[in-house]
Amino acid sequence: MNFPLYIAKRYIFSSSKNNAINIINRIASVGIIVGAMALFVVLSVFSGLKIFSLSFSNDIDPDLKIRSTLGKSFLISASQETEIEQIEGVVSYSKIIEERVLFTFDGKQQVTYLKGVDENFNQVNAIKKTIFNGDWLKKDTYQVVVGYGISNEFSMGLLDYNHYLEVLAPRPGKGNIENPDEAFNKMTLIPVGIYAISEDLDSKYVFADLGLAQELLEYKTNQISGIELKIKKDADENTIIGKLQNIFNNKITIKNRAQLNESLYKMLNTENIAVYLIFTLVIIIALFNLIGALIMMILDKKGNLKTLLNLGTDIKDLRKIFLLQGTLLSVFGGIIGLLLGVGLVLLQQEFELVMITPTLAYPVVFNIENVLIVLATIITLGFIASLIASSRVSKKLLD
Repeated sequence: MNFPLYIAKRYIFSSSKNNAINIINRIASVGIIVGAMALFVVLSVFSGLKIFSLSFSNDIDPDLKIRSTLGKSFLISASQETEIEQIEGVVSYSKIIEERVLFTFDGKQQVTYLKGVDENFNQVNAIKKTIFNGDWLKKDTYQVVVGYGISNEFSMGLLDYNHYLEVLAPRPGKGNIENPDEAFNKMTLIPVGIYAISEDLDSKYVFADLGLAQELLEYKTNQISGIELKIKKDADENTIIGKLQNIFNNKITIKNRAQLNESLYKMLNTENIAVYLIFTLVIIIALFNLIGALIMMILDKKGNLKTLLNLGTDIKDLRKIFLLQGTLLSVFGGIIGLLLGVGLVLLQQEFELVMITPTLAYPVVFNIENVLIVLATIITLGFIASLIASSRVSKKLLD
């Protein structure tokens, strides 16, 4: 009859007087606590930085964006617009035109995108809140809103009647160009607003009225290059995409916000994985102390283990004693470290203890996902470390 496992455990650990083992146990516990706390804090900080980075593109990118798969532009009928409005989950939509054109101002030139938008554009995007100087453009005018990067590049102000912002776009057609002046459509524009989002986006777009863009590019009144949609948060995205494909006979490409910023999302996810692996390595190093402490305890209690073996306890049961001891030590250390990490994150959210600039606190986000990741990591690695250490208990060792 086997010696009861809980009695064997108490018999081994009730009178551990080896100071070296106790010290290593404490070091292992502190290492696990610090590792768990650091991992949670870093994951929370990175979650905050991810949301902060994506907030820039969220101001200018829609929930869904439609582009033609057959060319730069396509025609949209009144019946198709009615069908889009009737799709459940669609809050609003905006017809747009995007085309790379040449802008000139006071002898300076820059090629960037002219984005023609209709009156519904501000219901789909939050671009209007990013304007820090001037106003948003009015319908059926030659007004434009430029980015801070373009404004800075041109040294351009608003409503400057001494210098004019001009836009040139190639005229559509075939054949050889005999007169360069006839090769481009040209318009004089009036900057009425400047938006500021991020360094890249501030030099990407010049916003104009949809009718102006159609006139410049010689498009028809129902000819556009894309449609941007805002959908409800609880809407079924795949269902909406399927209905839109049916409306346009599967001749369009539809992308959501993540797909529109695929490279940015991929970069952030890669960095998140790299940070997680680095701080997991810190926990693994701390668990080496746990393995060492358990192995030293096995050697220190070799006589006790031999007695238990002679009383009928199986080797696998003796291993379970140290497996359970090490796993519990890592779990309790992980929970303590996690609680400390949660406290630090909540303090930063509430009191903004660490600042990036005098007005901008370091962004952190508390979410359950990070809690589960830390717990799963600690429990898994703690179990593996304890399993490695407990495997040292063998008949050969006790003979």
